[in-house]
Amino acid sequence: MQGLTTHYTAVELILTALAAILVAALVLLGYRAWQRSRVTPEERERRRCAWLVATGKITDATLVEIRESLVFYCYGVRGVEYTASQDIARLVDKAAADFSGVSAMSVKYDPRNPANSIVMSEEWSGLRGAARLQPENHATH
Repeated sequence: MQGLTTHYTAVELILTALAAILVAALVLLGYRAWQRSRVTPEERERRRCAWLVATGKITDATLVEIRESLVFYCYGVRGVEYTASQDIARLVDKAAADFSGVSAMSVKYDPRNPANSIVMSEEWSGLRGAARLQPENHATH
């Protein structure tokens, strides 16, 4: 058995190069499609709030505490009391929230998972009484 030398024809070399280019292009296209399909945490939160606004049930809630842009509240569903919080920073950037006269609040929650709840979103606010989410140009400072 003499040396194992193989000689490729020009056609075989061209086909191998084209196959390598095709594989690289498919990998690149797949990677870009995967990157575009990733959802940011902000978008995920916006979708969660929109879904709760559309399908959630409403119940009364009590304001527990406010720390910077976090609103802590509690509410009861079917005899179970839940304490939750919501970061309203992205909402306060667009409008001014006044909690000074909060006497009562409403909360929207997922009936299948009552711990999943919101007090406000872009489309809905559970603040009652003097507390409202107001556009900045109408906000009183």
